[in-house]
Amino acid sequence: MTAPALADAVTADGAAVRGTSSGGPAPSGRPAAGPRLRVVSTALSILAALLLGFVVDVALVGDLRHARDRQVDYAGFRAELANGVAPIGRSSGGGLAPGHGDPVALLDIPVLQLREVVREGTTAEDLARGAGHRRDTTLPGQAGVSVIMGRQATYGGPFGRLEDLTAGDRFTVTTGQGKHTYRVIGPRREGDPQPPALTGGRGRLTLITADGTPFMPRGILRVDADLVSDVQPAPAPAVPSGALPEEEKPMAVQQTAWLPLVLWGQGLVLAAAAIAWAHARWGRRQTWVVGVPLLGALGLAVADQAALLLPNLL
Repeated sequence: MTAPALADAVTADGAAVRGTSSGGPAPSGRPAAGPRLRVVSTALSILAALLLGFVVDVALVGDLRHARDRQVDYAGFRAELANGVAPIGRSSGGGLAPGHGDPVALLDIPVLQLREVVREGTTAEDLARGAGHRRDTTLPGQAGVSVIMGRQATYGGPFGRLEDLTAGDRFTVTTGQGKHTYRVIGPRREGDPQPPALTGGRGRLTLITADGTPFMPRGILRVDADLVSDVQPAPAPAVPSGALPEEEKPMAVQQTAWLPLVLWGQGLVLAAAAIAWAHARWGRRQTWVVGVPLLGALGLAVADQAALLLPNLL
């Protein structure tokens, strides 16, 4: 074999040796992850973190927040009752008109081991703090039909056992006009007959929540109860009949949550980009120390606003 041919053979053999592993097939030659793949991977990671934060916020943080709000609201409302300044509705004879979000009543249902402060308003944000009084109805204890709404599962799910109430059960509602006793007529779902119309200036209370499997409602559950204690004077409701905003009706969502959601979402994206830049400059450990609390706080803020886009009775 001539020298040039021998050199070519050696070169070919060397290339073959370098291109193969001992006894194994040739590698696939798969390219390293490019910028586009890293962007997609990061986006999926952020989405997964958001979904996890949403579940944690609704299921765990929401329950803790509800327990805290209930204690704070109970202490504040008890002080208002003791000082005689609890709102009862403005009328010609005086009285304080409740503002949106103000505590107006204390609902106590012993058979359900339920004790909730009722706030004025029934938006998703209102019901995230506990039970809410529908503003176009009279206050509990007054003549006419009063309506109180509450969540079935999220944020503590105060009305999660509402269907356990049966005809004849009694419970009380305390307002600035005293303690009022109600007797349950029975639960009512879509298609069930309406309770008898009120006559002679009597009072009634309707409790409302979602019906069906928690987090997968199939309708609305109502429990009607007649007032069996003395009826109190009823000033005009804070909102005239027919003028209640859509976001305060049963199973409504809070449309005003869209703008904060978009703003918090933009903040989260910017923070994620900053964390990616810091990872390339600082290293993994330093980035985790700074990034985890920041992204966690922003993720919970985004999840909190997204939860307001769920039905208010969920």
